Amino acid sequence: MAGSAGMVVSASMGVMKPLLAKLTTLMGDEYKKLKGVRNQVFFLKDELTTMSAFLEKLAFMDDDDGGLDPLAKDWRNHVREMTYDIEDCIDDFMHQLGGGADASGFIKKTARRLKTLRVRHQIANQINEIKARVIEANQRRKRYELDGCGNSSTSHSVAVDPRITALYQKADNLVGIDGPTEELVQLLTSAEQQKLMVVSIVGFGGLGKTTLAKQVYDKIGQQFDCKAFVSVSQRPDIARLLRTIQSKFNIQESSQAREVQDIIDDIRYYLGNKRYLIVVDDLWKQEAWNIIHCAFPENSNGSRVIVTTRVEDVACWACSNHRYIYKMKALNRDDSKKLFFNRVFGFEDGCPSQYEKVSAEILKKCGDLPLAIITIASLLACRPARIMQEWERIRNSLGTPFGTNPSLEGMRQILNLSYKNLPLHLRTCLLYLGNYPEDYEIRRDDVVRQWIAEGFVRSSPGQDLEDVGRSYFNELINRGLIQPEQNRYWEVTGCRVHDMMLDLILSKCKEDNFISVVYSGEDYVSIAGQHGYSSNKVRRLSLQSKAAELDCTVLIEGKATPAHLAQVRSISLFGKSTSGLPLLLRFKYLRVLHIMLGQGCERADLTAVSKLLQLRCLIFLGYGCKVELPSRICGLVHLETLEIVCNVITSIPLNCLPNSKSLRTLDISPPLDMDFFKALGEQTNLRDLRLYFDGKESSTASNLDSLGSSVGKLQNLRYLEIYFQFDSSGDSLMGSLSRFPRSIEILDMQSCCLSRVPRWINVALVNLRRLHLSVSEASTDEVSILGELPSLVFLNLNLKLKSKGTIMFRGGEGSFPALEDLLLSCVGDVASHSRLCFLAGVMPKLQKLVLQFWSCELGIDTAPVGMEHLSSLQLIHVFIHVALEKKNVIPRDAVEHVFREAAQAHPNQPAFKFHFW
Repeated sequence: MAGSAGMVVSASMGVMKPLLAKLTTLMGDEYKKLKGVRNQVFFLKDELTTMSAFLEKLAFMDDDDGGLDPLAKDWRNHVREMTYDIEDCIDDFMHQLGGGADASGFIKKTARRLKTLRVRHQIANQINEIKARVIEANQRRKRYELDGCGNSSTSHSVAVDPRITALYQKADNLVGIDGPTEELVQLLTSAEQQKLMVVSIVGFGGLGKTTLAKQVYDKIGQQFDCKAFVSVSQRPDIARLLRTIQSKFNIQESSQAREVQDIIDDIRYYLGNKRYLIVVDDLWKQEAWNIIHCAFPENSNGSRVIVTTRVEDVACWACSNHRYIYKMKALNRDDSKKLFFNRVFGFEDGCPSQYEKVSAEILKKCGDLPLAIITIASLLACRPARIMQEWERIRNSLGTPFGTNPSLEGMRQILNLSYKNLPLHLRTCLLYLGNYPEDYEIRRDDVVRQWIAEGFVRSSPGQDLEDVGRSYFNELINRGLIQPEQNRYWEVTGCRVHDMMLDLILSKCKEDNFISVVYSGEDYVSIAGQHGYSSNKVRRLSLQSKAAELDCTVLIEGKATPAHLAQVRSISLFGKSTSGLPLLLRFKYLRVLHIMLGQGCERADLTAVSKLLQLRCLIFLGYGCKVELPSRICGLVHLETLEIVCNVITSIPLNCLPNSKSLRTLDISPPLDMDFFKALGEQTNLRDLRLYFDGKESSTASNLDSLGSSVGKLQNLRYLEIYFQFDSSGDSLMGSLSRFPRSIEILDMQSCCLSRVPRWINVALVNLRRLHLSVSEASTDEVSILGELPSLVFLNLNLKLKSKGTIMFRGGEGSFPALEDLLLSCVGDVASHSRLCFLAGVMPKLQKLVLQFWSCELGIDTAPVGMEHLSSLQLIHVFIHVALEKKNVIPRDAVEHVFREAAQAHPNQPAFKFHFW
């Protein structure tokens, strides 16, 4: 397959770089008394560094004429597997000595052990075996005269290109679907058809079916009582999909609702008398539709269902009426140019004359497919400079035009070209996304922490690893290889992988033994034979859907014997059962344990994690699940991320934190316990801290003071979120937090409603960039305190005022000097009677203003005063929520008119969005 050499080498480099780093550690002063071992390590590092250089050259060799010869490929694969084994051996060696980069008092702890002949003999044998394998591999390498050109990359901060997010936000303007959108809107909103209508959108992958469905969904969604958008995928978990619909409608699941039929009955009952809109995206099989559609009751309320699919027979089957099938077409030539030029140059009206011819040829080879155009345009936009030879090289690499006969192979060729043009470190990170199921929303920070735990992220002195990892993530978005997902605060916090890109990733993962994905019990027994290499060792294991719910004894005791799994270093589990976890946790080389559970899992036994001495990252998300931790986990000296989001932790140890300084991320629901807070204060390397207190325990002043004192010791802390279900603790807590570390950049205290804005906040938090805060009373003076925060870029202020009056955001020098996004939520009396006023000169950089009015009474008919003073404003978004009994009293049109008129009066003519419910 074209491109396979680059793919395999990139994964090889993903393990080679961490190994070289560990060998460097063994050469350090900490191990200087191991003279004989250090000499051997110097030799290994030199030899492996030479191998690494050859691997990098292979990655960039031109393989258009058939790729590397079989002998070279065999050497490359052998080196990759050997490198994994050597790293595991080094980990064993360092642990046996009681070491590791974070261990203290190393010489004292190990001097006694090194005196024993047995240990010395064992160490010597291990090193000699490693040396022999490396020498043999290099001797084989010398028989191949490999040549090529290398490449290197430097770590620097990369932000998300605003053009790529705009492309997804404004797809109706940028990909030429305004006509199809209007056509479907007219069909779906027809007053003549009050019976349930199912409309199918069918077309080839990459044509934009999902984009079109989403545009229609957003445009008409407010006309329905309830709505939901769900993805099916090729291997659907029907129960999970139905539960997703259930959760989107906020249907409370009864304790007995465990079977598919029970869930269907719940949904049908809820939708029975409602006018609903549902999008069923990416449907592949008639059998799946036969079950899903049972949840959609026939009624005469004008309900609508939109189905997207690549399979025409499925489209016909779903709508049962060919009149309601919409066949997607490729973009016309003008829309293709607009999409292409806007992504590459930042404008859509044309391009520099010298690029017109080559652009036309590239577009022809893209076949007017939106996904192909976005991918190639993103590749060109990310080049360091616009060089004609580079454009011509990309054009020539695309091969024969496939616009007249689109095929999977043609689209795959385009995606593979973008993959091959990635730097080596990004190739490995992209392949790692193969761990996730199809259509899954991947959380940015979670995957970045997994990359770090695997050793894929390298930083220069003074750089934070997570900052570098997020730059990697942003680069993948900017290159169009993953699709950004934004939260309601406009920040890119996640991504999705298009199913065609995921197909390419999985094929490369399988070919290179990078990730083994298991979907069903049948896959378990074939896992040992699914790779083409002699060792057949599984390095990373992803259990998805039904596979994650089976008892893992099938995996451990079946044909896939422990020998094939003993060196698994990463496990991802997506399902609703953890019955096999104790067995999976036998693998001592495990570095990453990532568990994502749907509804239905009641208990998870994680007591065995204390034995995973190489564990770096533990992420557990199981809402509604009870988690049992071991009595002690302080032996995990390498643990960097501990994230457990669940209903309750049934047995949390008092000393649950590792006794090392390696922990960077902690996300947990701990007890209000003095011992825990004391241990927390010792985690001086913490960057990211999220604590959730459910209100079942006493929030005494001494407890909260102890928490505040511990947080004050975390001088490297950058993100802090503290959640209390009991609002009364807010002021006590904030008083104790006046010793905030100045390093904090993001503070989320939205759940802790304070009586007023803390007056010390502008002095203590000079580096604060994002703030989420709730107050029950506020005045102009207190709001002005927030305006003195010099670095504040985003403010989410929830005003629950008890008093009436005008709150003025004062202007003048130093008043919100850096603020770009402002979200004001006004609840109760403030929504009804208080006024918001912006004075001249305030917030000179503000671009987005979101106003939310909750539980407002009759009388809200005036927009905030002075919005015209917000000189950089580009968007006004208004949400108004009224009680059900008031909906017929408050005139929606009149309220919208007031706000729209204010927006139109602004000199910038900002975009305006209005929601009323």
